[in-house]
Amino acid sequence: MHLPILNRHPELISGLVPHQLFHLSKKSAFATLQLGVKNKTMANKQLNIGLFGFGVVGKGLYDVLHTTPTLQASIKKIVIKNADKKRSIAAEIFSTDAAVILNDESINVVVELIDDADAAFEIVKTALQKGKSVVSANKKMIAEHFEELLQLQQENKTALLYEAACCASMPIVRNLEEYYDNDLLKSIRGIINGSTNFILTKILEEQLDFKAALTLAQQLGFAESNPKLDIGGFDASNKLSILLAHSFGVIAKPTDFIFNGIENIALPDAILAKEKKQTIKLVATAKKLANGELAAFVLPQFVNQNDNLYHVQNEFNALTTESTFADEHFFKGKGAGAFPTASAVLSDISALGYNYKYEYKKIYHQTDTVLSNEYYLKVFISTDDLSKINKDEFEWIEEWHNEFKHSWLVAVIHAEKLFSSDWWKQEGVSLILCPDAIIETVEYKKISKRSLELAGVV
Repeated sequence: MHLPILNRHPELISGLVPHQLFHLSKKSAFATLQLGVKNKTMANKQLNIGLFGFGVVGKGLYDVLHTTPTLQASIKKIVIKNADKKRSIAAEIFSTDAAVILNDESINVVVELIDDADAAFEIVKTALQKGKSVVSANKKMIAEHFEELLQLQQENKTALLYEAACCASMPIVRNLEEYYDNDLLKSIRGIINGSTNFILTKILEEQLDFKAALTLAQQLGFAESNPKLDIGGFDASNKLSILLAHSFGVIAKPTDFIFNGIENIALPDAILAKEKKQTIKLVATAKKLANGELAAFVLPQFVNQNDNLYHVQNEFNALTTESTFADEHFFKGKGAGAFPTASAVLSDISALGYNYKYEYKKIYHQTDTVLSNEYYLKVFISTDDLSKINKDEFEWIEEWHNEFKHSWLVAVIHAEKLFSSDWWKQEGVSLILCPDAIIETVEYKKISKRSLELAGVV
């Protein structure tokens, strides 16, 4: 996945000595070479890091930094919430006072790895205002405050990088920024939450029940401290919100598009998927419609065996991009866990050594794309009680099956009806997209139905 960038930016490898070229195969070093060589004079810049948070990812970053001696970066101070908790490194490096990092002029990089989105924003805001570069993995904070963070970067001429906030180890943000800056994207589609993919894999492939699969994900450090963020689709929707800006120049919050999680997927849904030789994934999609507007959503989806996403298992993320000239590219990488996420944070830190920052070209130069719900979706809906489903919501119903305590149908519904209602999110109702779910017009079907009505057939 790295070759396109090198082909389009040969200056990145000019003048490099053999050992530097060798390290192009290394993910962390590649990120440095890929985007940092814009300012070779800064290649030896010393990065003094102030780290907020020492959980799974923070500890992972600490360990990774100590095994990457070629990177001139070191952690000077770590701010944590609980001073009494026993940790494996010297106590003097820790503090509970944010000012210890934010007011230290020798610290030029702040790395924010905490759960609290509100506290994270205050930390990032203050750091940027003080002229410090920032690396963050807090997708909720970035999605909620994207415009403010954009303005802070401009006003203070500082950089905020957040590769780890989107797909952990998978290098997607900078590829969207750099490789697809001129090759116009038609769509992005993929699995961008490793926790839910892990849970669905365990349910469908190993027949674990939902609770057991979730518990295992938490034990392995794949799930958020509040699992609702993962299984409710909030984490994936925050990530899609960020990706929309870098893919299509659209600034949107999760409340601006359709999303849901995997909580209501029932065992019979999984059994049906297996019978049809399909699987179920939580899929994020953004697609340019024929009218130039953008459809965007995060929903569970049945995936066929010939789909690249079918074979993406456990905590892995994957994303397919389709563009005007390059056609399709497929990215895959671990989307959860200490070291995969830490590797993305490390990559951003490395890029800061060369004064890299996002240019947000699509936001500033492609402002005509807007989100739209003017399309239709082909959906599978199952329920434990038919009274929970209003048949009048659908354009038409293709299949209807009634079974004991479990009924299901396949139908076409207007996206706006899903966006403006939540009946399909209630307990006991499971909505899963069919493969090739987007339908842009149903006029042909309406005409056909009207002809049958006039003939007295329906």
